[in-house]
Amino acid sequence: MTRPTPGTPSLLRAINDRAALQALLESGPLTRPELGALTGLSKPTASQLLTRLQAVGLVVADGIREGLPGRTAELYRLNPAAAHVAALDVTPARIEVAVADITGTVVGEHRLTTPRSRGDVVAKVRAALDGALTGLPGAVPHQVVIGIQGALDPGTGRLGYAAHIPGWHIPELLPALREGLGVPVAVENDVNLVALAEQAHGTARGHHDFVLLWAGEGLGAALVLGGRLHRGATGGAGEVGYMPAVGAPSAREVGRHATHGYQALSGGAAVRALLRSHGVRGAGPAQAVRNAVRAAEAGDERAAEGLRQVAGRLAMGLAAITAVVDPGLVVLTGGTLLAGGETLRALVERELHALTLPRPRLRLSTVEGNPVLAGALDLALTATRQEVFGSTVSP
Repeated sequence: MTRPTPGTPSLLRAINDRAALQALLESGPLTRPELGALTGLSKPTASQLLTRLQAVGLVVADGIREGLPGRTAELYRLNPAAAHVAALDVTPARIEVAVADITGTVVGEHRLTTPRSRGDVVAKVRAALDGALTGLPGAVPHQVVIGIQGALDPGTGRLGYAAHIPGWHIPELLPALREGLGVPVAVENDVNLVALAEQAHGTARGHHDFVLLWAGEGLGAALVLGGRLHRGATGGAGEVGYMPAVGAPSAREVGRHATHGYQALSGGAAVRALLRSHGVRGAGPAQAVRNAVRAAEAGDERAAEGLRQVAGRLAMGLAAITAVVDPGLVVLTGGTLLAGGETLRALVERELHALTLPRPRLRLSTVEGNPVLAGALDLALTATRQEVFGSTVSP
C-alpha cells in the first residue's frame, strides 16, 4: 500500500517561505501581523520566517508604519536585488533590452543598432545586455529571454522563419548563447511573447483560448489553447505570413523565398499599395492606415473603400485560423491594426463574421510599451521566481 509522504519540517518551511514571498510580491510592504494574516501563519512562525528570509537576502526591512493603534509596526518587503532578469527584442535593425529586478521593476534599458549586420551573434547580444546592465554593478541576470522574428526548431536547434535576420542561423544557437553569456537563455518567437503579455496584462486576461494576430510590415499569429502557447512540432505555429491565401500568389508559383500567401495579400507592402490605389499615401502601412481612417471619417468614399478592402484581406487569413481553432477571442495588434483603431477592428470583425460560422469577438491590444519585452520579462520572471522562491531552505 502506498503511504502519503509526511510533511517534513524543511518541506513545510519551504512551502511557508514561498507563500510569504508571493504575498510580499503581490501585496508588500507588509508588517509581521499582516503577513501572518495573508498566509495563515501564526505570529511566532511569521517572525521566524522573516528572520530566515532576511538572513538569505530575500527580504529587507522597509521602515515602520505609524498612525495605527498600539506600537509602531516594522515593514518588510521583497529585496529587489535578490535576482535580476533580462529581456531582448531582436529585429533586423536593432536589439532592444530591458532588465528588471525580481519585483518586475525595470531598472536598466538599452538599444543596440544592428543594421542587418552579420557578425558574431553572441557578441552582439552580450554588448546589448552589457549596455542595459550599466549602472547595475554586480548584477547578473538569472534568466535571459530573447524574442525574435522567427521560431527555434526544438528538433534541430536552428532558428527558422528568420532569413531576414542575418547571423542567427548558427547550429546549436541556444547552447552557443548560454555558453557565451554564462547565464540561462531562452529564445521565443516575438509574437508568442506578445500573446503572453496580452494574457497577463491586456485584453486576453482571463482567457484560456484565444488567437493573437500581429499585422505590420510582416504578419504573425500566436495560438493560446487551454491557457498554454501552442508552438507546433517545429516551433512554427503562427507563422501565418507563409499561409496560402485566396487572391495571393502561392509558393509554388513564385518560389518559397519570394513574397507569397497571406503576406502578399495583407503584409505591409500590400496594404500600402492597396491604399495608394485608393488615393491614400503614408510612409509605412501604419501611417497609410491612419491617414485612410482620417480621410474616411471626413467623408472620403475612396479611402473608406480602401479600408474595407484591407479589412477583407485581413479577415481572409483570420477565417482560415478561426475555422480550425475556433477561438473565443481574437486579439488584434501590430502597427497596421493599432493604427486603424476601432474603425478597422469593426471592419475586420464584420468581414470575418461574414466568412465563418464561428463568430469570435475581436478586440484591440491594450498592452502598453513594447509588448515583446513585456512578454519576455514575464517569462523570465516566472522562471526566476520559481527558482529563487524555492531555494530558501537547504535540503
